[in-house]
Amino acid sequence: MSYEIKLPLFEGPFDLLLFFIERDELDIMDIPISEITNDFFEYISDLEKMNIEVASEFIVVAATLMRIKSRMLLPRLSVDEDGNEIDPRDELVEHLIEYKRYKSVIGTLSNMEEDRQQKVSRGNLSAEIYTIGERAKVETELQDVDLYKLLVVFKNAIDKYNEEKNMPNHEIYRYPYSIREQKKFLINVLKSKSKVSFSKLIEENPLKILVIYNFLAILELIQDSKVKLSIGNGLNNFWISKF
Repeated sequence: MSYEIKLPLFEGPFDLLLFFIERDELDIMDIPISEITNDFFEYISDLEKMNIEVASEFIVVAATLMRIKSRMLLPRLSVDEDGNEIDPRDELVEHLIEYKRYKSVIGTLSNMEEDRQQKVSRGNLSAEIYTIGERAKVETELQDVDLYKLLVVFKNAIDKYNEEKNMPNHEIYRYPYSIREQKKFLINVLKSKSKVSFSKLIEENPLKILVIYNFLAILELIQDSKVKLSIGNGLNNFWISKF
């Protein structure tokens, strides 16, 4: 008849030490090192008998317990600078208290995580977008859309709108003049006058664009041998007359 032995597995050596302390209702500030060391080594021995690999941190703590036990067996304890005796267990007790504190926090966080997983987040954007994509048959287009990408697209659209809004506007205005019409106008003027001063034309209508059209019309009439120029009075002035 064979017996099957099952050993509880602990997350680490401090977890095992706390188990012994809570099991035997020991005072964590006054640990009976000899007793707890024996329990610790017995657990490690059982692991080795079952061919279970003992983690290195268990070996380190076992050596620490042996060191503390041997120091406590010495007839004279170490003292600090003020002459007070140093308890070899102080460092171990400090680590155990700190581990116990973290362990309690981990339990609370684990409960919070489990509680959070039972809840459904409000406004599940990914699920809503997927549903819309299914209905509209555009799953591939909406599959990778998230709130951040939508905000980036919106920002780019606003920036482009502001950029186009602030661009200079060039308005093309069609003037009611042409070189052909101004040529006819000059010929009609010369029918009633033998000659006309260019400065006189400017005085009658000083609009800059009209002055340009009149000048270009005169150049074409000269080229067609219909008018001729003569030097007039004043700066940059001349007379226009028929051939």
